[in-house]
Amino acid sequence: MNPLDPIADVYRLENPEQALALLNPMRAEILQLLAEPASASELGRQMNEKAQKLNYHLKSLEKVGLIRRCGSRQVKNLIEVLYRAVARSYVIPDSFGWSEDLTQRMKDQGALRQLVNVSERIRTDALRLMEVSDEEGEVPSAVLETDLHLPDERTRERFLADYADAVRTVVRKYQAQGSAEGGFKAILAVYPQLEQGGGKR
Repeated sequence: MNPLDPIADVYRLENPEQALALLNPMRAEILQLLAEPASASELGRQMNEKAQKLNYHLKSLEKVGLIRRCGSRQVKNLIEVLYRAVARSYVIPDSFGWSEDLTQRMKDQGALRQLVNVSERIRTDALRLMEVSDEEGEVPSAVLETDLHLPDERTRERFLADYADAVRTVVRKYQAQGSAEGGFKAILAVYPQLEQGGGKR
């Protein structure tokens, strides 16, 4: 795989082992980050995890065919292997023989676990940035929060497609190219609104 070649928007899973890998929160996050080529050490810095731990998950994801090696580079005296995900999103085929309810629950649980992981990472990063702000003054940041009307599956799919197109346009213009200077992180989370008692609206 050439690191400059675009990856697929959607990958149809070929076996249940791939689907089970997606349910692991850390592996789901790795796949999200590997929309662009990265090494275990790069992922470690982004996820605040040890490269050795990430190497284990990378090998497991490579074994089931969800990521591929796309090159290598020398960093000081070490050769780092670069990995990239095969796609940006994944579809569980009906041929697995799983019920529609089970398939949907797997998708929902995987997405919610990812939401919890990302929320925790945002919280950790925000606390660190507050410490930096106390020492160095203002730290530039921005928050966008709005309500969406997505009443059915078809509308949600259209929204995600439109959002993905818009993000790709912006990312191509502003995407970080390996330099830490001027680097920012952008994350969007979409989930149902909750009543005060905890139920969905």
